[in-house]
Order: sequence, then structure tokens, then C-alpha cells
Amino acid sequence: MNIPKVLIFGYGNPSRGDDALGPALIESIEAKTLPAIECQNDMQLQVEHVTDIQDRELILFVDADASCHAPFHFSQISAVKDDSYTSHAMSPYALLHAYHHVYGMDAPPAFLLRVRGYQFELGEDLSRQATTNLSKARLFSQKLCNTPDVKKWLDYLR
Repeated sequence: MNIPKVLIFGYGNPSRGDDALGPALIESIEAKTLPAIECQNDMQLQVEHVTDIQDRELILFVDADASCHAPFHFSQISAVKDDSYTSHAMSPYALLHAYHHVYGMDAPPAFLLRVRGYQFELGEDLSRQATTNLSKARLFSQKLCNTPDVKKWLDYLR
């Protein structure tokens, strides 16, 4: 089986308003059917997801965030043992740390795209502002998908 070199993993609860930003972005990328890119989403990251990042060259996590500047924030991330390491839901940093613990090596280069959200109440739809931010994040993620190379992605940090 040929594993795509890039994994884009969105997480969030589609029933909690703007928390659906990660899965919504994944849905739009997945619709493009890009052979070098695998898309996955879940409500939260869990330790079992370490197997999903094995044998990848590049990873992008996508999540809603109530604290970043609009429309989104893109950063490179690395393994950190944080408080989520032993909880049911993990941060992407803790997942990378768990990967190192399980496989005895560093995880592939990883990045985090945090899309600014505003309303996270159960049963809410995406807010108008979050929908605008999602459109901008889609355009940005399209650039990432068109250049699936760590050096290119690092250029987008500047």
C-alpha cells in the first residue's frame, strides 16, 4: 500500500459552531482528491493517531482557535509533553511527543493551522466571521497542497 507523503488532520466537533472549522477545511481539501495528500478528521486527537502519522514526510494539523488573530495562524510545531499527554484528548504537540515515545524517533515535520473561531456553543452553525476565516484558510491550504514540501511550507512562516 502506498501511503501519501502528506497527512492533513483536522479536528473539532461539527456540532459545536465554529469548532467545525477543522473538519470543514478537511472536507474541502478532500474533495480535490490529491494523490500525495491524505486527509483525516476526528473530534479530537488521541494517542491512537500516532499510527496515522507514521511513514509521512509532512503533517498539517487543522483546528479552530478562539485566541489566534483572524483569519488564521500557521506555525511549525514540535513534540512537547504537555498536560494533554495523559488525557483523553491530546494536543498536536503531545501527539508528536507520544509518537517519539512509541517509535523512538522524531515525528515527521509538523505544522498547525489554527483558524479563528468565535462561537463554540452546542447546536450552533459556523458564525459569519468564522466562515470568512475559513474561506481564507482554504485559499492558504490550497497553496500548501500545491507545494507539499517542508522547505516551501517553512517559507510561508515568514
